[in-house]
Amino acid sequence: MPDRDPAAAGQVRGTADEEGPGRAPGDRGKGAVRIALAGLTTRGRSFVAAGLAAGVCAYVLGQEDLLRVGLLLAVLPLVCATVLYRTRYRVAGSRRLTPARVAAGSEARVHLRMDNVSKLPTGLLMLQDHVPYVLGPRPRFVLDRLEPGGRREVSYRVRSDLRGRYPLGPLQLRLNDPFGMCELTRSFTAFDQLTVVPRTEELPAVPLLGDGAGQGDGRLRALALAGDDDTIPRPYRHGDDLRRVHWRSTARFGELMVRREEQPRRARCTVLLDTRGIAYRGVGPDAAFEWAVSGAASVLMHLLTQGYAVRLLTDEGSPLHGGADSAGGGLSGTAVESAESAGLLMDVLAVVDHSEREGVESAYEVLRDGAEGLLIAFFGDLDEEQAALVARMRQRSATAVAFLLDGETWTGGAMSGETGNALRILREAGWTALAVPPGTGLPALWEQAARERAEAVGGPAGPGPFGSGPALKAGGHR
Repeated sequence: MPDRDPAAAGQVRGTADEEGPGRAPGDRGKGAVRIALAGLTTRGRSFVAAGLAAGVCAYVLGQEDLLRVGLLLAVLPLVCATVLYRTRYRVAGSRRLTPARVAAGSEARVHLRMDNVSKLPTGLLMLQDHVPYVLGPRPRFVLDRLEPGGRREVSYRVRSDLRGRYPLGPLQLRLNDPFGMCELTRSFTAFDQLTVVPRTEELPAVPLLGDGAGQGDGRLRALALAGDDDTIPRPYRHGDDLRRVHWRSTARFGELMVRREEQPRRARCTVLLDTRGIAYRGVGPDAAFEWAVSGAASVLMHLLTQGYAVRLLTDEGSPLHGGADSAGGGLSGTAVESAESAGLLMDVLAVVDHSEREGVESAYEVLRDGAEGLLIAFFGDLDEEQAALVARMRQRSATAVAFLLDGETWTGGAMSGETGNALRILREAGWTALAVPPGTGLPALWEQAARERAEAVGGPAGPGPFGSGPALKAGGHR
């Protein structure tokens, strides 16, 4: 996603609570008085208190000079508060994130810029930006006097170990009068959003076997603009190559006909992520569910860089293609489109959360009716019934790989009997099923899956991942 530079430009006039729509002028006036008095600093309140005390003493003692001093002390903070409240600094503020999408555990930099767009100088300004506590402390900056047309730029860093979308803003200015009697806060209305995506790991280049040519990767053929000849002709269209004119069909139909053309469609893969809340235990960045999300992100990014058309599927049964092609789903083929699709998929994984479902029936319905292709799945705890249902997901997929995260193992115990039984059921159904112990990296399991698949097929390594598709090379994004 490209960096955004949304402007929060405009006159700093106070918050909507102070001057909201639908308020009567009298109410606004009363609110203005309360806001102005609430902005008095300790110095300002002390001056008011000293002025009132001097006025009382002057009345009791009959000293007119003391009364004048008391009035001066009491009125000065009130005048400062009134003038400061009615001041309308025309200041433009903007925020820029570099980058706007960052992996968990990595830092992003937020750039703030303030421009004085009025013809009058400002006083000393305190700039403050609102950020969620998980990103770090709230940043504050003191800006010197801004001359007319002047500009100040500051920046700060944010970092989160938890994926998600975090709002940044609104930007606030704290205004002070020259005597330090009053301090008021003015807010901009613009917000920005920082997307923290799951961590990804670079997967190794390993030879992975499939069941046969053209099956493991779901390779099909589709109509296109170039490729192998098809005997079915079609009417001539402006711009068609005359060398492809099919003369026999032209004579038969009485109009110019050309041979259709086709080319292989990109290899396809479905990444299934089990998000059921009952299937995982623990919370935090080191929990089993976070490992599964990170693993799914790593596989998606790795396959996208190798030219695969991938889709993300959860137990809720709503597949995300991220730029599906016109014939059967998948991702578009150019580098720019693949980058956009990768960004879309990572944005979804950034906010994916536990579902309330107890089974994976919805995902089974999608896979049962879908086309062939690789199936790589990440599961939590599976009982015998769910394991049998998952085993049948492989009916139309030549190759399926499952990573099982056992709750007992991830909480410090030994592998449960249910997980061992699920592994057995999946392997008997032709899955390459692996248990994922805590602390194990996906690259090591990826290589182990390749070895087990090679032993199961009992043949030489093929050129593609779990099939005859394009070979997987080290190219996953970190």
